[in-house]
Amino acid sequence: MKKILTIALMTVAALTAQAQNIQLHYDFGRNIYPDEEDGRQKVTITLEQFKADQWGSWYYFVDIDLSRKETKGAYTEISREFNFGKQSPFAAHVEYDGGLGSRSGSYQQAALIGAAYNGHTSDFSTTWSVQLLYKRFFKSSDYNSAFNSAQLTGVWGTTFAKKKCTFSGFIDFWREEKANGHGKLVILSEPQIWYNATEHFSLGAEVEISNNFIYNTFNDKTFFVNPTLAVKWNF
Repeated sequence: MKKILTIALMTVAALTAQAQNIQLHYDFGRNIYPDEEDGRQKVTITLEQFKADQWGSWYYFVDIDLSRKETKGAYTEISREFNFGKQSPFAAHVEYDGGLGSRSGSYQQAALIGAAYNGHTSDFSTTWSVQLLYKRFFKSSDYNSAFNSAQLTGVWGTTFAKKKCTFSGFIDFWREEKANGHGKLVILSEPQIWYNATEHFSLGAEVEISNNFIYNTFNDKTFFVNPTLAVKWNF
């Protein structure tokens, strides 16, 4: 759960001005790829919150990766949007990405700035966002360097079956830099499906689909599909 940007929160926030949830995911990636992902975590806890105000909105999430012996990592993304007008679908977007890992010491930090186009149906049952961002990676260890990049993000959320089901997720495209200085395109998507058993409790699943995202030293495989089973509590 490197990123769980569920714009479905915006549906709730449209009426309440804020929404918060906590998720517990059991990850099957290491079972599917025992060699390529032998160090992948089994359990991830995600806390996320969306809050709207008169100027725009705040959003953040924190992913905490757990193993039987230790906390393997904590990753966060924090973003702020400033609406261009009360009725305008456009907003200015500012974001910070970063965190700590038990092996790497820290994730490579990044700052992002750009524009977002946000929309929804009349009843807010379906929401979406498209973001085009300049991305600046900062040097965080002896094994990486600072460089400029760009990111295109698409986010969606929809409820159906009398609000008993929610389908949400995101897809990111950004430029990563190889050790030799050449660029590569990274693709990351995490669609989620939830059954909303009650107003607060949901059961669901997520599939992390990625290319050039997983750090794999076993072979030259770059494309991975990592499913999870999950529960969620909506505050």
